[in-house]
Amino acid sequence: MSETPERLTRRPRPTDAGHKAQGRRAAGQDPIKRQQILAGAKRIFMSLGFEAASMNDITQEAGVSKGTIYVYFEDKEALFAALIQHERGAVLARIEAALDPAVPIAEALFEFGSSLSARLTAPEVIRAQRMVLGVAERMPRLASQFFGPQSSSGVTVLSRYLDQKVAAGLLAIPDTSLAARQFIDLSMAGFFKRCLFGIITDTPTPEEIDRVARSAVEMFLRYYGRE
Repeated sequence: MSETPERLTRRPRPTDAGHKAQGRRAAGQDPIKRQQILAGAKRIFMSLGFEAASMNDITQEAGVSKGTIYVYFEDKEALFAALIQHERGAVLARIEAALDPAVPIAEALFEFGSSLSARLTAPEVIRAQRMVLGVAERMPRLASQFFGPQSSSGVTVLSRYLDQKVAAGLLAIPDTSLAARQFIDLSMAGFFKRCLFGIITDTPTPEEIDRVARSAVEMFLRYYGRE
């Protein structure tokens, strides 16, 4: 008995869905395209702010289609969160490189403190943090991603370095996580909060940052250093 037209209608095969899913994943994993979108998003967020920026604005600035941008990012919040993580990663790579185990502790701490202070008081970073604070009540998850505890942060990077120096008998620190936070605060001596809240409107100069970082190192090693 011959089959009816309805029974002859081609049904989707599992392999078809698999090929489509694989193609979508491959497109969403292109690091060059992802970086292109992030770069465009950064320019738009810095120019318009988080609330005013739209996915259309970012699409046009990044030079991609709407279909493409949604392959990589679910919505504007997800895109902003990804941009935060990208920028955080770049900062962490820089400050971690400053903690060269081959150089004297004082020199490594100075490089770490001055690099971190310079980055966190940079105008674009201050602007980004103000944007997050502005939406924190409405979007607490986004604020948590920005300000909340991280498995990799300046504190954890510095704590690991201090652990190594304690194990080598070069420092006497009972709580390296606390000591790391203390050193970071000493290195900025209020620069960050005063910039964030507009108490000072000019970015600290390299000379000011270096002076404070040197003082932080001296105080820190006087307390935690071994004679």
